[in-house]
Amino acid sequence: MVQHLLNQDHLSVPSEVMMHQPLPPINPALDTSRHKPIAQIQGNPHFAQIGGEAAITHLVERFYFHMNTAPEAAAIRAMHAADLSETKVVLVQFLIEWLGGPKVYSNTRGHPRLRQRHAMFGIGEAERDAWMLCMRRAVLEVVADATLRAQLDQAFLKTADFIRNQPA
Repeated sequence: MVQHLLNQDHLSVPSEVMMHQPLPPINPALDTSRHKPIAQIQGNPHFAQIGGEAAITHLVERFYFHMNTAPEAAAIRAMHAADLSETKVVLVQFLIEWLGGPKVYSNTRGHPRLRQRHAMFGIGEAERDAWMLCMRRAVLEVVADATLRAQLDQAFLKTADFIRNQPA
């Protein structure tokens, strides 16, 4: 089918376009070829801003405290094992890496594949919102900087919404 479309006259490229013409010189102010990508220069600053591994561990503890105690989170708490010890370790490792710290999660568990790892659970808007309720409460308790809290909220919401596998 693709080859058939490429052979159509209406898709042919005019000969004047095919002729090689020299490119205009690159404006030195716009030439980024000699620069490293921003991610390589700056990285994700959230790991350091939040306070490193200790703060992330505290965040995870508070997150699961809220999941255990908030009535709105009962449905998502039921998706977890009774003993949250291993789940907490995994979330701490994931958040360390996700927030720009060492790649502990990937080195031990491989690519996160968040949608695949959560596919066995029915996750719709209610589950996303319950998860966000717990995370927002934990972030409010652990992260003092309001700007960082807002940035984390946006990032967590985007990720939580990405994991949804049930229609709205």
